[in-house]
Amino acid sequence: MTAAAFARPGTRVFDMTGRPIRGWIVVDGAAVAEDCTLGARLDEGRALAADLPPR
Repeated sequence: MTAAAFARPGTRVFDMTGRPIRGWIVVDGAAVAEDCTLGARLDEGRALAADLPPR
């Protein structure tokens, strides 16, 4: 799932301090300007999170 997300335009690794966080993705606002695109990305994120083991 992560590789597919990075293949889309407007995505990059979350990195604010020079230490990227594995598995975190930043999506540019322009890449999700349409409601349907934003909704699809949110649905994918929810599905991914639901499959993660509990902490």
